[in-house]
This record gives sequence, C-alpha cells and structure tokens, in this order.
Amino acid sequence: MASAPPTITTDISNYADTGHGDPHQSMKALTYQSNNRVKLVETARPTIVDAGDVIVKVTGSTICGSDLHLFHGAIPELKKGDILGHEFCGVVEKVGPQVKKRKVGERVVASFQIACGECFYCKEKLSSICERTNGSSSEDALYGRRTAGMFGYSHFTGGFAGGQAEFVRVPLGDVNLLPLPDDVPDEKGLYLSDVLCTSWNAVVDTGVKKGDSVAIWGAGPVGQMAAEFALVNGASKVVMIDGGEGRWRLDFLKKKIPHLETVDYTRLPKGETVVSTLKRMCNGGRGPDIAIECAAGEYSKGLGHQLQRALGMENDTSELLNEMITACNHFNIGSLMETGIHLNGNGQAPVHKYWEELLTLIQQDKIRPMDMVTHRFKLEDMEKVYDMFNHRAAGMQKIFVETQYSAPPAPGAPTLTAL
Repeated sequence: MASAPPTITTDISNYADTGHGDPHQSMKALTYQSNNRVKLVETARPTIVDAGDVIVKVTGSTICGSDLHLFHGAIPELKKGDILGHEFCGVVEKVGPQVKKRKVGERVVASFQIACGECFYCKEKLSSICERTNGSSSEDALYGRRTAGMFGYSHFTGGFAGGQAEFVRVPLGDVNLLPLPDDVPDEKGLYLSDVLCTSWNAVVDTGVKKGDSVAIWGAGPVGQMAAEFALVNGASKVVMIDGGEGRWRLDFLKKKIPHLETVDYTRLPKGETVVSTLKRMCNGGRGPDIAIECAAGEYSKGLGHQLQRALGMENDTSELLNEMITACNHFNIGSLMETGIHLNGNGQAPVHKYWEELLTLIQQDKIRPMDMVTHRFKLEDMEKVYDMFNHRAAGMQKIFVETQYSAPPAPGAPTLTAL
C-alpha cells in the first residue's frame, strides 16, 4: 500500500502574520517592505506546523545575487513583511513527531529549495522541480509547470519564510537538511545551500572536461566558483568576463584563481567586442568550447534593453546569451541549429543531487568556499548591507551573516565588519 504524500503547509512567509508563530517568543528577521527597501523587525518565532517540520536556530546566512531580483521587484507575488533569505545553516532547535533523522542540537545546512523526497523528480535527485512543495498556480501558468518551493523567495515559489532571521521552520527536515560535521565550519558549510551547488551544476551540466576552454560571464560568487570548478574538472583555459561596477572583481579573482584570464568589456580596444576578443583568446580563433552565464537575467548592457526593463516590458535580457552563442560559433541561431551547440538552462540547481559530494570535497580541501567570502556582518546590519550589495560595493564578494547564536569566526574566515 502506497504511503500518503507528506504534508507541506505553504504560504507562511512571516509566522506572525499567519498565526503559525509563537507570540510569546520573538526573533529578529529581515523583511521585504517595497522595491529597494528591506527592514529588520521583531516578529514571532516559528512553531511546528506539520509533523515533518524542523525548527532551525540560524547561525549563518548570506545574501545571494538572486535576492536582488526580489529587492528590485522583479519576482512576482512578494508581499510586504515577507521574511527573506534562502541560504542558511544552523542548529536543530525542535523536531516534529515524524522527524526520524534530524536530532536536536545537530548542526545542519538547509537546501534553498524544498523537496518532498517522494515524487518522481525527487527520487531522481532533481529536487529543483519537486512536484509537491509549491502550490503556486501563477508559476504553473508562466512556466508550464512548477518549480520546488523555495525559502524566502515570494509566494510565487510557495511563500516560505526565509533564513535571514534567527529561526526558520524547515518543512520535511529529514529531506531538506544536511548534517555538518565538526571539521566543516559554518563559513564553509553554509554555501552548500545554493551557490556551491549552483556553480557545480553549471560546470558538470555543460560537460566541462579536460582540455576545454571555458568562458564565464559574471565575476560574482557563482561565476567565481564556476571558474574554480571548471579547473577542478580539467579545463585548460578559463576566461572571466565582467566590467563597469563589477570591474574590481576581475582583479579580485585573478588573485584567487591561478591562470585565470579576464575580459573587461567596458575597456575593450576600439573595434573589439567580447565575441572577437574571445575568439582571439581561445582555440586559435574558434572561440571557447563552453560558455556559462553567471550574471543573471536582469543584466542589460544596451540602452534598448535598459529602457525596456525600466518600462517593465521585460525582465530577462538576451544580450549575454547572444554573445555566448556567437562566441562559440559564428552565427546565432544558425550556429545553434546547424553546428550542434547545446543550450542548457541550469539556474535552479538540484541541491540534493550534489551537496553530499561537495561536502566531501570541502573536507578534502579540494574546493575552497572561503575563497569567495570577503565580509562578515551582523544580522542587525542587513538593511545597510543590502544597499551595499546592490551597488556592488568594492571589495564585497560573498558575505557571511551572523546572529546572536553564531560561533566565533573560523580560522581563515573574515572577522566582523562593523557598520
């Protein structure tokens, strides 16, 4: 006899507003207020709602580049007061009656996506398209199917309260929490939530192999780790493209990644383009074997796309994609059709597919998450930090956000920056 599907209560984006919080115990949490405005508030702590829930006391969180999509109002169905944040780690505080694997006091990291563990896609380790954890009808209409639910990422992805807070309710905790061993501090384990799995997925899903030339657009944290992972997988050449406000990141990455080559698209010689430059740099004029976009869909270079975005006529722009296709061959759609270019969309990485393997690589020191971590801040400073992150503050790559429950900085991790 088949077991009943797990119960997942959605649309709890702030525990106080839905009656699912403990009014007698408060916590600090960062909430969305309006476009380009967030606010730290005192609100109710989460309680056990479903039998598989785990309450996590947060000891580390961060800001992801995709959090800026929410900050800018590019993601639909975000409501005033929603608790933000989809990357976090912590200590198990409470467990529901059906939780079998997780124990109170255990250190854990959460997957940014919420998987049921039992549907077809979850059994295939494709947790990003879980069939049961997101009840959004509008996402179904827009994409033709739903993604998994996600923490702190609007009601469009299930309306789950996020981890830029002191406590979080994690539905189906046995599935969506990974234990962190003692030799992996929070400053390394936290990033298994998203950025490490996303970068790894971009590299392995595009088939980077020994001897490949790889071009990466976007020198932020995902681009940085994708560059490191491409080299881990045998790439002979990695070229990073960025510029403008992000120009400083090219110099930052060259110090972190041996043999990395860079292109500043805002300082190309007259008559040169990103495409012509890459063809000159890679494979004797043939261009890179693999191109990976890590700059995010909101990114626009030309005035036409900037105007369309300002008027709300488009969210995702095609400029970087066109550069990528052309760099790998000569003619956009013709090259895609006639020369067998593979175009992969792999932005929502299936975290559950990779995080155990990546945890092992961290323990073996084969991958180094702290290469990208430049700052440590208090949760109480997050209103200012969002503004700094939004403006690509010079020297700020990936950050670690501590709460009152965090351990002192691990050896080699940044110390606290006071604001």
